[in-house]
Amino acid sequence: MARRLNMVPLWSSWGDLMFKKILIANRGEIALRVVRAAREMGVATVAVHSTADADAMHVRMADESICIGPAPGTQSYLSIPAIISACEISGAEAIHPGYGFLSENAAFVQVLEDHGITFIGPTAEHIRIMGDKITAKDTMKNLGVPCVPGSDGGVPTLEDARAVADDMGYPVIIKATAGGGGRGMKLAKTAADLENAFRTARSESKAAFGNDEVYIEKYLGTPRHIEVQVFGDGKGRAVHLGERDCSLQRRHQKVFEEAPGPSITPEQRAAIGKTCAEAVAKINYAGAGTIEFLYENGEFYFIEMNTRLQVEHPVTEAIFGVDLVREQIRVAAGYPMSFQQEDLHINGHAIEVRINAEKLPNFSPSPGRITQYHAPGGLGVRMDSALYDGYSIPPYYDSLIGKLIVHGRDRDEALARLSRSLGELIVDGVDTTIPLFRALLDEPAVQTGDYTIHWLEKWLETHLG
Repeated sequence: MARRLNMVPLWSSWGDLMFKKILIANRGEIALRVVRAAREMGVATVAVHSTADADAMHVRMADESICIGPAPGTQSYLSIPAIISACEISGAEAIHPGYGFLSENAAFVQVLEDHGITFIGPTAEHIRIMGDKITAKDTMKNLGVPCVPGSDGGVPTLEDARAVADDMGYPVIIKATAGGGGRGMKLAKTAADLENAFRTARSESKAAFGNDEVYIEKYLGTPRHIEVQVFGDGKGRAVHLGERDCSLQRRHQKVFEEAPGPSITPEQRAAIGKTCAEAVAKINYAGAGTIEFLYENGEFYFIEMNTRLQVEHPVTEAIFGVDLVREQIRVAAGYPMSFQQEDLHINGHAIEVRINAEKLPNFSPSPGRITQYHAPGGLGVRMDSALYDGYSIPPYYDSLIGKLIVHGRDRDEALARLSRSLGELIVDGVDTTIPLFRALLDEPAVQTGDYTIHWLEKWLETHLG
């Protein structure tokens, strides 16, 4: 265990409730993001890391660091015993999970509860409920949240699937009840496609999640992906912080997110936000959560809830002027939320693009040594990244290496600021997705915000295929 920067905060107004030390069970830019929020609060941080991340920026910036295993994530960042041991060694009172890894692992949260360690997030029970797509859908439907028409629970056999699809009408989409990221998700445009889609979805789900249960939903032809940010205090109070449009996706993975959604009216925003906030308040949800919808022809259809901080949370922070990570820590420590619904007002427009170490046109991983890194700056520009000159990107983890977030008075100003910032951003030594975003900003559909979740895939086939 190495001692790192031990900086005295400029101010501290927290009482005895506040944690003295938290452990960050993650890596990269999100781990660094949590370090920064904790330091402003006067809370010490412990970074855990694999052997491959010994020189990572989050390790350098935290107050303490502990190596928890070899490079593979299964032997380090996903090792619950190693993380619990790091907590006991360091004396950390709470764990912030970031996103990915163990952030939505109910068993992990239960172990923490059993050990008297605070999880900075929702309860294990809420993670279990929302981690199963069928249970989540039933729960949300009962709470008054609009849902996509579909099967009542799982469909165990092909015959059951045919009956549901014939009754609902094609096209339909078959989805794994567990997991996410587009795995175990297959489209059946006609009855002739159903058998292959059903068997493939089950096979993929079994391989990826150890669970081959699937369900069926009506396939929406031209939807947008809209998600509502909610935040609860765990005591029956909750707020919403507007929506984000995440429709520009490749293989169900988001690449470009913005807030507020260019297609959502203030009346729609208020109505769906109120519905979502009331729903999570009824179940005493604690911390940050995101309720995701498909949006088509003025209607919202629930698809899932993420019981964690989202990669794209900075665009919400930008337009509302709040620190969601700080709020997570605050609520987990027993403090009330620092804002109420009437305090939250949208200011301008924000856009985030995900910078991945990937080689175009195939988006293949491009790990390697960073020979030069320069982050853009100026008014309304934020770069969340753990890169530095000479850093070697390891090949073992997700290819996300940074998030460029811009904020402007309106969407046009945000787009102009994004274009300027992409021109300033330098990441040499590896291939990145920066050229993709430069090209997208020249597209009229992106300039006007007139796109659906299928637009980017079609564009890529034409321009990069």
